[in-house]
Amino acid sequence: MEIGHKHGVDWGRLFGKPGFPYLFAAMFVSLFGTGMNFAGTTWYVLDRTQSTMAASLITVFVTLPGLVVPPFGGVLIDRVDRRYLSIALDILRGGVVLGTAALLIFGRAEVWHIYAMVLLLGAGFSIYWSTTHALLQEVIGRKELVGANAAVLIAVQGGMMSAGALVGFVYRQIHLGGILTIDGLTYLVSALLLANLRKGYLAPHHAEETEEKEWRPTEETEEAAWPPSTGEEALLMTPEPEAARGFFHDLKEGLHYLRGQPRVFALGLTYACMMAGVLSSNVLVAALSMSILRAGPVGFGFMEAGWAFGAVVGGLTTGILVQRFPPARVLVVSLGILAVGHALFPYARWLWVAVAMHALFGGCRALGGVLTQSSIMTTVPRRLMGRTQSAFSVIATVMQVVMSFSLGTLAQHASLPIAFAVLGLLYGVAVIAGARAVGMKEGVRE
Repeated sequence: MEIGHKHGVDWGRLFGKPGFPYLFAAMFVSLFGTGMNFAGTTWYVLDRTQSTMAASLITVFVTLPGLVVPPFGGVLIDRVDRRYLSIALDILRGGVVLGTAALLIFGRAEVWHIYAMVLLLGAGFSIYWSTTHALLQEVIGRKELVGANAAVLIAVQGGMMSAGALVGFVYRQIHLGGILTIDGLTYLVSALLLANLRKGYLAPHHAEETEEKEWRPTEETEEAAWPPSTGEEALLMTPEPEAARGFFHDLKEGLHYLRGQPRVFALGLTYACMMAGVLSSNVLVAALSMSILRAGPVGFGFMEAGWAFGAVVGGLTTGILVQRFPPARVLVVSLGILAVGHALFPYARWLWVAVAMHALFGGCRALGGVLTQSSIMTTVPRRLMGRTQSAFSVIATVMQVVMSFSLGTLAQHASLPIAFAVLGLLYGVAVIAGARAVGMKEGVRE
C-alpha cells in the first residue's frame, strides 16, 4: 500500500508547529549526551578490562531496568503531563552523570561505579524514551507524523552516533570524566528546552483532539505505511471519558489493547528488534575497530560518523522514497539489508569499507524506524500510547539483555564473525515481523 503523499515532507510546515522545534532540539541534545556516555563508557571498560564480556555489561545494565520499570512508567506516562515528566527525568539523570564525572575527575571511580551509573540511567531512559514518543504524538497532528518521526529519528540517531564519533576522536584527550561532564550538561540544556515546549499543565486524557475523534484514513492523507483499518481498530480510536481508574486497571487496559491488535504488536516487535540491534552492536563495532581494523577509538569514531550521516540521509529521504515505492517494500528491503549487512560486516578489512557499510546501516535503520513508528502512532490512541510504547520497550529490553550477553560471550570465546552473524539473525526476526505486519494489513483490506 502506498502513502497518499504527493509533495514529500513539508519541513517548513513541520518546524512551524508550536513546540516541535523545542522537542526536536531537546531530543537531539539529550541523545547527543547519551551517545557520548554510551560510547565513552564502552571504551573505558573495554580499555581497562580488555574484555568484550565486561564491556557488554554496559548494554546489559543500561537496558536491565527496562524489564521492570516500563509497566509502571507506561501508566505514569498516560496519567501525568508528559512535558513535566521529561523535564524531571532529564534533571535526575544529569545529576547522576555529573556525580560520576566528579568521581572520575578526582580519581575515585571504579568500574562498578560506571555500572551503577548506567543502571540508573537505564531506569530513567526506559521511561524517557516512551515519554518523548507519546509527547510527540501530542505535539504533532496525524498528517505530519511521517515527517515528524523522520525528524525525531534524525535527532536521535544523528545525535547519538555523531556523539559516538566525537568520543572516538577526543577520548584520549579529555578521558571519560570530561565526556561525562559534557553529557551531564546536555541533560540540563534539554530540560530547559522542554520547559519552553508549552505553558501550563496538560494531562494526557485531555490531549485528545477533535481530529483524532473524527479522523478516518483515506488515500489522500499522508500517514504511515499502514493506517488503521475499519472495524475494531477504528472503534478504539475513540477516547473514553475520563474516569477514576486504578493502576492495575490502566495496566490491564493497555495489555488488552495489544492482545486485540496483532498488527500493532507485529510493528512493535519490528521496532524492538531494531532498537535491540543498535544498542547490542556497540560492543561489536568497538571490537571490530580494535581487533580487526586495528584503528582504535579513531576508527570507531569514523564508523559512528558514518552511521550518523546515513541516519540523517535516511530520515531526509523517507518522504521521497515512499512517494516512489510502496512503504511496505521500503521497510522490508531496509531490514533485509540490515540483516545481511551485519552478518558480512566483520569481513570488511578496510576502514573506509566499514565506514561506508555503517553509513548504509544508519540509513536503513532510519527508514525502518520512521515507517514503523509512524504506523504505530497513527493506529494507537493517544491515551494508550505510553503503555503501548512501554510494552514494546520491555520486549526490546529482553532482546537487548539476551543479545548483549550472547554477543559479548561469542566475540570473546568464539569469534567476532559468529557474533555478527547472530546480530544479523536478530534483524532477520525484524524482517519476518515487518513482513507479517504487511501481510496482516493486506488480509484486512481483502
